[in-house]
Amino acid sequence: MDLTRPDGSPVRVLVVDDEVNIAELLAMALRYEGWEVRMAHTGRTAVAESADLDPDVVVLDIMLPDFDGLEVLRRMRATRPAVPVLFLTARDAVEDRVAGLTAGGDDYVTKPFSLEEVVARLRALLRRAGAHRQEERNVLVVGDLTLDEDSREVFREGEEITLTATEFELLRFLMRNPRRVLSKAQILDRVWHYDFGGQANVVELYISYLRKKIDAGRAPMIHTMRGAGYVLKP
Repeated sequence: MDLTRPDGSPVRVLVVDDEVNIAELLAMALRYEGWEVRMAHTGRTAVAESADLDPDVVVLDIMLPDFDGLEVLRRMRATRPAVPVLFLTARDAVEDRVAGLTAGGDDYVTKPFSLEEVVARLRALLRRAGAHRQEERNVLVVGDLTLDEDSREVFREGEEITLTATEFELLRFLMRNPRRVLSKAQILDRVWHYDFGGQANVVELYISYLRKKIDAGRAPMIHTMRGAGYVLKP
């Protein structure tokens, strides 16, 4: 299961590398983990993105075109003293690693690296920093909406909401994929366990049932993305 922030929302990662293809490859692998990812290709942009995103972990290349990763780290740590940082270094020199770790980096990998190794290192840093594993809690939280997978209780703004078994499964699938657009075909496959074949109306019907219970009289959380599907976001 995905690691999450304490409030149940996706882990936020800032990827900083001036080699655009490497940054995009890393971002793709991390989004596959269900994490929210932003990229920066210069030190200046990295500092600005860090201030805007408030990341849970940073992947930081030491060699950048304007100022180096050590300076980026120094500036980020001025406002975010605890954010874990994984340094990327092209050089296998011992001094490079020592400089990065002395400056306050938490770990490093040398290029070329495997995506699996980077993900594993980031997971370790996030666990140390206190990210949660959803399966340990069995409670999904998105905004002011909570769903207990064991007791099958659902609350919004502290008010209990009674759902049918199918409504519960549909909401659980949406809450396990917050901010991710889910197609009707995906929803049919995961909630009703049959292939897409003109049954889109059953998804629309149950989405409308859920909206009446979850969103009625409140800020809507279930959104229709025309031609694409549905997304749950606080």
